Amino acid sequence: MTVKNTHFDELLDFPCQQTFKVMGLAQDDLPAKIITVLQTISPNDYSPTIKPSSKGTYHAVSIRVTVSSKEQMEQIYNELSAIDIVRYVL
Repeated sequence: MTVKNTHFDELLDFPCQQTFKVMGLAQDDLPAKIITVLQTISPNDYSPTIKPSSKGTYHAVSIRVTVSSKEQMEQIYNELSAIDIVRYVL
């Protein structure tokens, strides 16, 4: 895992709710892949919202997660970014 010098701990009071927006290829299994990763880090019932791009090439998946620490936040970004069909995690 890549260690980044983020300042999440200075900006947020943990635990907190954070919405992640994951941009990926418009494939039916994108939300399932995202939820699978999140279930290993922070098990919960997730209800993603999916918005297709104007050309239909990409999907923006927004998903709300309870994050308990800076390290967990970084892990979520790293592991979601590692999904093969994900292009960006915001």
